Amino acid sequence: MNTKKILEIMKAISEKIEEEKDTLTELDNAIGDGDHGINMARGAKAVMEKIPLLITKDSGAIFKGIGMAIVSSVGGASGALYGTAFMKAGDVLKGKMELSPEDFLAAFSASVTGIKTRGKSTIGEKTMLDALCPAERAMREAIQAKKSLKDALLAAADEAEKGAERTKDLIATKGRASYLGERSLGHRDPGAVSSSFMLRAMADTL
Repeated sequence: MNTKKILEIMKAISEKIEEEKDTLTELDNAIGDGDHGINMARGAKAVMEKIPLLITKDSGAIFKGIGMAIVSSVGGASGALYGTAFMKAGDVLKGKMELSPEDFLAAFSASVTGIKTRGKSTIGEKTMLDALCPAERAMREAIQAKKSLKDALLAAADEAEKGAERTKDLIATKGRASYLGERSLGHRDPGAVSSSFMLRAMADTL
């Protein structure tokens, strides 16, 4: 994957988030502040504005630049977590103009670890990690089996969607939704859903 394709993927993610902002707001109205869709759409707009400035950059600088755009424009925990994810990926990809499947996996794994550390959270707590951890495992298994990055991303997106769906059966123990306790049951986590949207956009664009 070259830097041109990375920027295409970033554009596709931004368009997907803008398209789905009402869905994300609806989900967050049920168990959060009701602003996840608005915040994510603001971040998507900031990313779209940043993309033209990153055309000549290496992949590490692209991910760092996207991360910084997210942190500076997206409010709440999701801005800090998604911003951290992209910046951690950028650290791993510093100086690289072409990415192998293994490079992409390393960056994605660093992103997930960054979210765990920043959010002091893990799988099973009704957060975005309930989509991202199964996705990371599926991507790793596919790449270790020497499948293409496209196939690995498709597998990751499938698992992220299943993981997001499973959050309906979890009681939130992190974030604003944790205040609801058992009343958070029956609702998908907005962060898990936005993560699954992003992975599907990546897979469809590659």
